[in-house]
Amino acid sequence: MSAVEPAWGQPLLRPYELGQLVLPNRVVMAPMTRARANNVALAPTDLHATYYAQRAGAGLIVTEGSWVSADAIGALNVPGMYSDAQVEGWTAVTSAVHAAGGTMFAQLGHTGAASHPEYRGGQLPVAPSAVNPGAMVFTSLGLVETVTPRALTVREIDGIVRDYRAAALNARRAGFDGIEIHAQRGYLIAQFLNPALNVRTDAYGGSPANRARFLFDILDAVVEVWDPGRVGIKIAPYANSADGTEPDAEILAGYEHVTERLNDYPLAYVHLMMTRRPNVTVTYAQRRQALEHFRPLYLGTLIANASLGQESGNAVIAEGLADLVSYGLPFIANPDLPARFAAHLDLSPADRETLYQGGAQGYVDYPPASRSGTQSLAATE
Repeated sequence: MSAVEPAWGQPLLRPYELGQLVLPNRVVMAPMTRARANNVALAPTDLHATYYAQRAGAGLIVTEGSWVSADAIGALNVPGMYSDAQVEGWTAVTSAVHAAGGTMFAQLGHTGAASHPEYRGGQLPVAPSAVNPGAMVFTSLGLVETVTPRALTVREIDGIVRDYRAAALNARRAGFDGIEIHAQRGYLIAQFLNPALNVRTDAYGGSPANRARFLFDILDAVVEVWDPGRVGIKIAPYANSADGTEPDAEILAGYEHVTERLNDYPLAYVHLMMTRRPNVTVTYAQRRQALEHFRPLYLGTLIANASLGQESGNAVIAEGLADLVSYGLPFIANPDLPARFAAHLDLSPADRETLYQGGAQGYVDYPPASRSGTQSLAATE
């Protein structure tokens, strides 16, 4: 893309009507765990308010995944959405973002088998079935292996659905513009969708429709307190591939069922994560393949996520493969990312050593381009 093209010529920077919300651009800040809720209440702090307000130039901000209950916890210093103290903290965040002109959805999640007894008073994590996902979980002792979880009873499943509804209501109380359901890689909803982890023989296991029942129970619950047009969902159909590159056919078929059925809900959007396993490089061709596969299945707004740049983000929107594009790591070190796209500026690199360490360093101390010395690409070519 030419560095002299006006900002309004870039598809990423054109306004977008997301239901009743008018977004100033199509650059979405993706949900990213940053581990800054270092307090007993797991409540957002003034640092969270500053961090998100700095990035209010995004067309839409989606928060880090927030726990729907104390039983949902599976990582250190990640905020929740289940207590009055957390609602109070999030209210300060949404107030700061709205004052800066931003729009913000809260992502709600439950780790399920991806948790650890450390977070559950010594009790086993819960899951659709007693199958160890074979993953790693970060605890106070560092990265440790997951354990074999305990299978949920139907009554407990109903209780978790109610937890999602309560968390959705708390997000309304906190002043969010909407919510996003975390149904992506490794967490409880994705575990239900995975036939290798869900070996139930009741109404929540077996067929793709049964494995998806938990997800749609949650959707039915949250749209009781939110208009469906203020509810999004993030999925990662390719994240459980056997070798990290090719998707598992049975899992993919399940996600195709989910995506097509989501058309029955007038949702805000489907947020499609295109990566495979963590730390596995996914080519641009593979990302396009994911969009080409799922774009025809979903008739509503589609957000493309994972490793797209400015040029490729503009391209997938221009070609109709996505309506918006979300960015994770680039937003950490570039709080004014849409403005940098508009001016065709180089992006600052994020300090990976401070991604999760806590405190202000590497969190709220990245300057905007006007103070970072970043130069226009046109000036360097």
